[in-house]
Amino acid sequence: MKRLYILSLLLVSLIPVRMSAQYYEIATQLPQLISPALSGSFNYKGYVELAGLAGLGHNRANDIGISTSQGFRYASWFFMGVGTGVDVMMAQQPEGWLPSPDFDYMYRRSSKTKVMIPVFTDFRFNIGPESGTSMFVDLKLGAAWLLGNDDLRMADGFMTNTTQFFFRPTVGVRIPVSATSPRQAVNVGVTYQLLTSNNNYYWRSNSLTLNNLGVSIAYEW
Repeated sequence: MKRLYILSLLLVSLIPVRMSAQYYEIATQLPQLISPALSGSFNYKGYVELAGLAGLGHNRANDIGISTSQGFRYASWFFMGVGTGVDVMMAQQPEGWLPSPDFDYMYRRSSKTKVMIPVFTDFRFNIGPESGTSMFVDLKLGAAWLLGNDDLRMADGFMTNTTQFFFRPTVGVRIPVSATSPRQAVNVGVTYQLLTSNNNYYWRSNSLTLNNLGVSIAYEW
């Protein structure tokens, strides 16, 4: 029993030593983990994109925005990163717009133009060689919020500043800047955008869906 007690004390005394050794090992390896990212051997890539999208359907809002994606290329054909942007949403109400007589709209502060902030994960697939003109498919998936307390006044309701589901796929052409710099390229594509949430104020329900279609142009490095 005495030997077991002494062995237990010895093991307990060794725990701080082992933890200190692990912390030291992690600290010494940090520069090795950071240096590849700084040197570019992790295939870091960045994108900046400008998009102009027209609203579709009865409830619609035109959208002009700029966004950026930062991440890594895991293969010659696959990129994954995260991004955010700033979009200006401009609601297109029908001529002679009037609210539903059953809806107490007078107590809601609203505007026809609002700024929206999307935050998303970006997946990009390249089809073709990096050194020449090729095709690409880009998928942005995340959430978006309107800035400020005012709602966005739609044809049949109000979009609030609560969380909206955000989905923006793009199909287009990738054009390298030059043969000597194939990593730098211009991307031109056709873009669709979906915004939807059940936290809005709508005449028939709280679910409001916005569809947009347009073009985008991006620069990658």
